[in-house]
Amino acid sequence: MARKNQTPPKSFEDALAELEQILAEIEGGEVGLEDSLLKYERGNFLIQHCRGVLAAAEKQIEMLSKSADGSLVSTPMEERPSE
Repeated sequence: MARKNQTPPKSFEDALAELEQILAEIEGGEVGLEDSLLKYERGNFLIQHCRGVLAAAEKQIEMLSKSADGSLVSTPMEERPSE
């Protein structure tokens, strides 16, 4: 039943939107068992995809945050004025 050849989404945001749609459809109770299992499988694939994207972004941020001696430099983010 497991499909190994899942198509990854074009962006992280697309993956999140698809996950939200899958969750809404499954929670809605209108989807049959077989379709629910397929959607659950796709959801798991999307979750793993998102985790990979986030891990890569974290590594990139870590690399960009290293000082010349290789230690990490912590710089606070600027606060945005509330509107």
